[in-house]
Amino acid sequence: MSAFVDFHNVWLAYNDELLAAGQFAVEDINLKVGEGEFIAIVGPSGCGKSTFMKLATGLKRPSKGTVIIGGQEVTGPLKITGMAFQAPSLLPWRTTVQNVMLPLEIVEPYRSSFKQKRAEYEDKARRLLQSVGLAGYEDKFPWQLSGGMQQRASICRALVHEPKLLLLDEPFGALDAFTREELWCALRDLQAAQKFNVILVTHDLRESVFLADTVYVMSKSPGRMVVRREIDLPRPRDLEITYTPQFTDIVHELRGHIGAVRNHFGSNGHSNNSHKATAEVLK
Repeated sequence: MSAFVDFHNVWLAYNDELLAAGQFAVEDINLKVGEGEFIAIVGPSGCGKSTFMKLATGLKRPSKGTVIIGGQEVTGPLKITGMAFQAPSLLPWRTTVQNVMLPLEIVEPYRSSFKQKRAEYEDKARRLLQSVGLAGYEDKFPWQLSGGMQQRASICRALVHEPKLLLLDEPFGALDAFTREELWCALRDLQAAQKFNVILVTHDLRESVFLADTVYVMSKSPGRMVVRREIDLPRPRDLEITYTPQFTDIVHELRGHIGAVRNHFGSNGHSNNSHKATAEVLK
């Protein structure tokens, strides 16, 4: 099966001067993501996780190498992606349902038929909001919603045009622990139902293990993928699984890899890895 996302020998320097000096933000990234796969990327601050996202969305083009998504080389901003970030950034003058409908007004093929199909599209947006627990809040304004509700609406907005790839950059980082776990479950259920690909960038190791099929650990800048860990926990996953020894062992293992990255990667390119049976250390 061909990969839906394929990073092949990707390097990025942010400008020509840095490129000439050989100073890269990310280097030698090789990564393949299967159709419908959910991956998470973790690593220390400043390791290039957000740079990776810019490459995946087409907002940045690699200095070297290729990024292929959905069988096409990425040469500019992609229409087949949806994005949600740590700040929900809902427009304050629009109601929740109007915010969610925004991509349908600007992304083809929806834009051309928006006026004729407005009622149909609004119904679609309302059903999506109801599926994440926002029934009754569709006509409220963002300032009338809690932070967690705003983030649910933001994820709905990212998904309303049925993208093949959802990119999430620390989407739950500003929320309290209970709200965060509620949103994990909302995202889990949406992805199980719609089978879109997900790339999640997060600092939360529990979050990465609960949600992802595969977790990648990035090294300190220049960012490289140094560990690939398949999460072999059965699906569907319930929050109860986060209290099991199997789950905790994986989180501790990843924490060990991050510690090794902090101490070793970037200086000598090696880690004190003791989990080669379960995680692939990428050279």
